[in-house]
Amino acid sequence: MSLREEIIKNMNAAAKAGDKPRLSTIRLLLCAVKYKEVDIKRELNDAEVVETASTLVRQRQDSVEQFTKGNRLDLAEKEAAEIEVLKGYLPPQLSMDEIRAIVVKCMAETGASGMKDMGKLMKAVTPHTKGKADGKAVSDAVKEALGG
Repeated sequence: MSLREEIIKNMNAAAKAGDKPRLSTIRLLLCAVKYKEVDIKRELNDAEVVETASTLVRQRQDSVEQFTKGNRLDLAEKEAAEIEVLKGYLPPQLSMDEIRAIVVKCMAETGASGMKDMGKLMKAVTPHTKGKADGKAVSDAVKEALGG
């Protein structure tokens, strides 16, 4: 079963269970997926669905940050609950130690040694971490490894 089919199945289950917050979040994800499919004129594969879910998680994280700064904890909690539902469609995230290990391995492969090689190293690391780690965490690990 594709990830898209799983999302539809989960949406139906949430509707039957009367779980309105979960249903709303799953509908939001399905809407984003369908919007992207219309945009590119084909059905998304699982990797593209994961990428879409990851984008929605990042947007929610920004919202939580803004709502917390604005002292709107009720809205921040709602967004945080949506993040938890969306994370169910993402692969397990890498720990910082795992990210650092990937960076070290790619440093050896590419011969990167200083901050001038950051772009080259990021290009080598990204395929290993895409969808499995936050881009900022990866960037921080690369800077740390390059001594920046």
